[in-house]
Amino acid sequence: MILITGSAGFIGFHLSLRLLKEGYDVVGIDNMNNYYDPKLKEDRNSVLSEFPNYHFHRIDIKDKTSVADIFERYQPEYVVHLAAQAGVRYSLINPDAYIESNIIGFYNILEACKVYKPKHLIFASSSSVYGNSQDLPFSVKDRADKPVSLYAATKRSNELFAYVYSYTYNIPTTGLRFFTVYGPWGRPDMAYFKFTKSILEDGQVELYNNGTVKRDFTFIDDAIECLRRLIDKIPTDVVPYKIYNVGSGQPITVEELVKTLEKIIGKKAKRVYKELPSADVLVTYADTTELEEEINFSPITPLEEGLRRFYEWYKMYYDKHPV
Repeated sequence: MILITGSAGFIGFHLSLRLLKEGYDVVGIDNMNNYYDPKLKEDRNSVLSEFPNYHFHRIDIKDKTSVADIFERYQPEYVVHLAAQAGVRYSLINPDAYIESNIIGFYNILEACKVYKPKHLIFASSSSVYGNSQDLPFSVKDRADKPVSLYAATKRSNELFAYVYSYTYNIPTTGLRFFTVYGPWGRPDMAYFKFTKSILEDGQVELYNNGTVKRDFTFIDDAIECLRRLIDKIPTDVVPYKIYNVGSGQPITVEELVKTLEKIIGKKAKRVYKELPSADVLVTYADTTELEEEINFSPITPLEEGLRRFYEWYKMYYDKHPV
């Protein structure tokens, strides 16, 4: 039995689908909030609900009693914690959501793991913990103590909380610093998704810092392959705790992202250049050495291939579900 929090979210959906197809019993929990279109979450969950081995519960992880009840009922062997309040800029608008979900919610998951002792807890961190570090590429050996957004601060806090629980209660724990995961069924608040919509609808594409911002784009299938291989890789150090970067190791400017989308869509974007928001970072760039050593794999899908697969899904989905 595998418990996946945020199972109707982007990464959670894809991981749940992979595991369900492999025959695993998956318990999914999600609060289905309206940070972005809940219809997309409902549609992802409908796909998962076609599997008889999927057990879904609509709960909020900030509710400690509900979390404990799920652990008591299912006694999961593995826990993959992906539920969180996402978005860097939104943390400037609604900081309460980040404290409730990313701090209190994660604490509730850790408390349940302390009691019910799963074989392995995997949780999602973020490349944002590196802040505006000038040490490139970002290595898990680097310090990550200068986040530039509340979102990043909550994710770094998750790593520290997890280390304490791993150390104190001997909970095998792995944290994954994801780098700009993209692909089919993705999040509408992310740049590649918004750019695609704007290009198709003759809207404006906003580029910050003259389009020179760089991101380490990671295709969803690659991220899921990493997750899948790591589930059985249980840390066995004195403190059974590991952190890995999950990224392609090939940062690409946002200008290049737009040009690639223009090529795929066959239509020019209307660019508008703006200053970089204070919560954003200039560059993300993953060093995946430790990941490759552990699972003999790191993300490999070229950006154009990944974006083409996203665009094919986008057209299919919104032809069926026009906004």
